[in-house]
Amino acid sequence: MSEGLVQRRNVSQASQGGGGGGGSSWSSGGGGGRGGDSDEDKGRSLGKRVDSDKEGENDKEARLTLMEEVLLLGLKDREGYTSFWNDSISSGLRGAILIELALRGRVDLEPAGARRRMLTSRRVICLNSNLVGDVLLDEALKHIKDTQPPETAHTWIEYLSGETWNPLKLGYQLRNVRERLAKSLVEKSVCTTEKQSFVLFDMTTHPLVDGQVKQKIVRKVQDCVLSRWQNDPQRIDKRSMALLFVAHASDVLENAFAPLPDDDYELAMRRTRELLELDFDAESVKEGTCPMLWAVAQAFAK
Repeated sequence: MSEGLVQRRNVSQASQGGGGGGGSSWSSGGGGGRGGDSDEDKGRSLGKRVDSDKEGENDKEARLTLMEEVLLLGLKDREGYTSFWNDSISSGLRGAILIELALRGRVDLEPAGARRRMLTSRRVICLNSNLVGDVLLDEALKHIKDTQPPETAHTWIEYLSGETWNPLKLGYQLRNVRERLAKSLVEKSVCTTEKQSFVLFDMTTHPLVDGQVKQKIVRKVQDCVLSRWQNDPQRIDKRSMALLFVAHASDVLENAFAPLPDDDYELAMRRTRELLELDFDAESVKEGTCPMLWAVAQAFAK
């Protein structure tokens, strides 16, 4: 089944350290002059550099937020912008912000209580007001912390998207989210910045420069419903499942599944539908779950 995943680049890095003592070495007891480093020392040095490069690649992937991963899935690699016809990604990114804050322990849903209130009525509460270090996350966290009484996840998606009819809440809108996320990807050396001239206007675009990062995200989404599929949703990696849900809500999930062979594509779509048809209220009260993930999924349920 793994043969159906998108074409992957095999990056092999090997470090070979010489074990011989062919090079002359200097010691305090010797009477000769100081010689060069031994082959063994050079091998260890090269190995450390290779390990450092691998750690840098892993750190880059780990530093990506859920919002940035969703944007990368929707971004055209060469053109550097999302589809003009996609009007779902805006609200989807706001849902990703709520889940990211929850996964980082900053916010959560209030307890369901003995009467097991539905997700649509459980409000978002601030657990930890310490800044995350990400501008968008910190801005949203401040709004949630300062709002009394608390609001539901669905309401916060509307507030952060600017899609509320309440004029007093328009100040909660997070502006230029896609552009700010794209600039963050540029700073992380995943994208670059260019100017493209269209017939009536010029637009700043952010073409992809590190394709391996996006391929890892695509494989993570595919593996979630293929090679790493679990019949029990609670055993699926929370961040991977959150990416699957938000990518679907943002109408960019097809970009991850499109390269799959027909059989794997059908299987991936069938299992995705199974997840989308779950009883989100029941899943949200199970032990070890992330209630915010299910609340956001419920907010986007059609």
